[in-house]
Amino acid sequence: DALPIWHIVSTLHQESRASSCSTNSSALHCTMANLKQKLICPVTDEKCCIPTNKVTVVGVGQVGMACAVSILLRELTDELALIDIMEDRLRGEMLDLQHGSLFLKTPVIVSDKDYAVSANSRIVIITGGVRQQEGESRLNLVQRNVNVFKQIVPQVVKYSPNCIIIVVSNPVDVLTYVTWKLSGLPKHRVIGSGTNLDTARFRHLMAEKLGLHPSCCNGYVLGEHGDSSVAVWSGVNVAGLPLQSLSPEFGSDKDSENWKEVHKLVVDSAYEVIRLKGYTNWAIGFSVADLSESILKNLCKIHPVSTMVKGMYGIEDEVFLSLPCVLNNQGLTSVINQKLKDEEVAQLKKSADTLWAIQKDLKDL
Repeated sequence: DALPIWHIVSTLHQESRASSCSTNSSALHCTMANLKQKLICPVTDEKCCIPTNKVTVVGVGQVGMACAVSILLRELTDELALIDIMEDRLRGEMLDLQHGSLFLKTPVIVSDKDYAVSANSRIVIITGGVRQQEGESRLNLVQRNVNVFKQIVPQVVKYSPNCIIIVVSNPVDVLTYVTWKLSGLPKHRVIGSGTNLDTARFRHLMAEKLGLHPSCCNGYVLGEHGDSSVAVWSGVNVAGLPLQSLSPEFGSDKDSENWKEVHKLVVDSAYEVIRLKGYTNWAIGFSVADLSESILKNLCKIHPVSTMVKGMYGIEDEVFLSLPCVLNNQGLTSVINQKLKDEEVAQLKKSADTLWAIQKDLKDL
């Protein structure tokens, strides 16, 4: 029997509506899925290339984040990776930086506790480690950090075998030695932040006393980053004029103006800042960014950083101390043969002995 005309019309109308809804839904889905394709017309099918100036920071404590922020503000890297075992803190720091991406020139900021995130890094900055406990010996502190570094360094090298490692964790000279041993990398690619910061403090304090900018006061603090550091008074100059040529007793015990106090203030600087705010972070962050820039931009600048000094200035042990070194895109490629006075050489050797006394008893290297 023939169907009533009203039934045929109703059925066709329902089918039309269903077809229309299906088409509209598909079109809406298509529009959402293809917005990027509609907006951007690719010129090549090649995927984004591997980053060329990737930097990884291991440890997102106060020092690690100061290093990260300083590097971002200097626009040195095309990818920044953060690593830490504290996952919530790590993700929080990453998100906080990503939310400021509009104001930065680093397109990729990532993080993970897995070291795979650090793959293909040009520079890996190690700031992680354990803090000294009340009453704990320095040797015990170092040994505990050796155990931490045994978890860090092999993973760094596994994913970035061609990287340059900058060690910042304290005691930095001993831990740079530890990193060198654990990594198997050539010594020119394992660098300690060393006395680059001590030297900055030294120049700041001298400049403040003279009423000049720190860049105008040239001089170095060498040796250990710590209490046995050596102020090279014989090399201090302003505009190329050695200050000992104006005052032969400058920097000595006989100096009536007591310039030697400046070095004491340098040694005590970290203790003072820690007493006041609980930790140091900004100055070391700036310092590490400065070292990173010299490497990434192939500047061949001279920095007082920690390197293997065996065979130099009569030092016979495998210790890392700060000397004026040339940094470029290959790492630490040269050491400046700075002419030191006999008493300065003696102080440098004493600094080496202080470090070797701790190093020689380390285990599991």
